[in-house]
Amino acid sequence: MAEQYIELFGSTAQVHVDDLALIARHLSIRPGAVLDVGCGPGHLTAHLRSLDVDATGIDLVPEFVAHAHATHPDGRYGLGSMHRLPVPDRSVAGILAWYSLIHVPPDDLDAVLAELRRVMAPTGTLVAGFFDGDEVVAFEHKVVTAYRWPVDELAARLRQAGFTEVERRRRPGVAEPGRRPHAAIAAIAG
Repeated sequence: MAEQYIELFGSTAQVHVDDLALIARHLSIRPGAVLDVGCGPGHLTAHLRSLDVDATGIDLVPEFVAHAHATHPDGRYGLGSMHRLPVPDRSVAGILAWYSLIHVPPDDLDAVLAELRRVMAPTGTLVAGFFDGDEVVAFEHKVVTAYRWPVDELAARLRQAGFTEVERRRRPGVAEPGRRPHAAIAAIAG
């Protein structure tokens, strides 16, 4: 499914302009390393690097990392899991988790958020994009099972993990097939 995913979502042309602005607003303003966890084909890591952000993409899927290296040869990409990030405590200024947390089962989310918080420097920024919904519910996704999250519930989980929400965006699904309601939260490690 990696090739199909790359075709559908593998460039910033397929990312809503408001989402690119949100990502830039919160992750391009501070010095230090930024991790793009669950970077997929690497297009958002490359976008961050085009904004002079010291960004590194991390993904579990070897095909995504290989594609990212081939498509964005000046970038840094590696295999890894958000369950155990390959970086020291308090070492990153920001984390982009753009549609990567959607694949974490609800029972595992708190541990993943604690891991993100572990590597985050004081006052570092997390930007997460996800599918919005009225309840936490699994659904079949083109790649692997995914979960919708009510924005208030995900925000509460972030608070429990030590993050303070600073911006929230929601966009309803549109009449086109396959377009689901979207949400994004930017939060500071505190």
